Amino acid sequence: MRRTAIFRDDLFLEHIPGFGHVESPERLRAIYEALDRSPGRDAFLYPAWAPAAPEILALNHTRPYIRRVAETAGRNFTSLDPDTMTSERSFEAACLAAGAAVHGVDLMLRGEAENGFALVRPPGHHAEKDRAMGFCLFNNIAIAARYALLQPTIERVLVVDWDLHHGNGTQHAFYDSDRVFYFSTHLYPYYPGSGALPEAGTGRGEGYTLNLPLPPGQGDLAYARIFRDLLIPVARAYRPDLILVSAGFDIGAGDPLGGMAVSAAGFGYLTRLLVELAGELCRGRLLMLLEGGYHLQGLRDGVLAVLDGLAGSSHLTPGLPAAALAAMERPDIEVPMLAAALNLAKTYWDV
Repeated sequence: MRRTAIFRDDLFLEHIPGFGHVESPERLRAIYEALDRSPGRDAFLYPAWAPAAPEILALNHTRPYIRRVAETAGRNFTSLDPDTMTSERSFEAACLAAGAAVHGVDLMLRGEAENGFALVRPPGHHAEKDRAMGFCLFNNIAIAARYALLQPTIERVLVVDWDLHHGNGTQHAFYDSDRVFYFSTHLYPYYPGSGALPEAGTGRGEGYTLNLPLPPGQGDLAYARIFRDLLIPVARAYRPDLILVSAGFDIGAGDPLGGMAVSAAGFGYLTRLLVELAGELCRGRLLMLLEGGYHLQGLRDGVLAVLDGLAGSSHLTPGLPAAALAAMERPDIEVPMLAAALNLAKTYWDV
């Protein structure tokens, strides 16, 4: 088994964006309870860590915006965006979530963990440098990438975003940079409206953003082929020192905000591909950060499959059939826009 760190804390359950809000504490409660019931839970590392300090948040966010979110602390309800609300402890939870992302980077660089999964909320990939958006307060993955790039052994970071929604905040954070490659698959056109195929970066960052906008209905085989035929060749050409993943489970079958049909086996297979890629390119350094996913059973099962994929075990998902994983190897499924995305990538990369 690999040394896989899980970041969890009950403080994340104290972020309550309002009655009936789909991004509810029940999302993490379902995952945490499943972990607690599993006999395989002790195979993982559970590190302690500190909240991100203001100077860490400021790696990706403006000081006035950080103060604006901090001012919500202790208040029952604050609306920062039509979809994004806070409660008394939301600011604390958001700082702890960003801290988990940063500490995950540190653990891997020190060799104390090979990979990890930050099971945190609020999510992050929609948050812009100066505004909350799409349930997100601070952009956890962008903060982690910027922090990693301050370390002497990290020159290039690959960010993979498989959430149903395009990570506008993450893309904008690195759109003119050649030190972060942003790869996203997402339902399009859909919220937030960004992520069209021609959005490929600007200036020094041209060619370092690759979007694959997809119509609804894509399942395990489609995502498997996207990763095998597009992501992996581009990643090999880019050669990152670290891989970060915005892991959204709203591409899962039955998600109320969804439209895709990925199963737990599909999430497990994608994770195994990324683990192999990280082992080949960057000493296994692979950190997942939880984004969306609103069907509680699907979210729970998908997360457990990802954790087993990270650890190289079946402790959490003993019933996941090997045949389901093997079936992902079929190369013949047609994927809309895949050929166009590959042609675009070939203008910048030897793939």
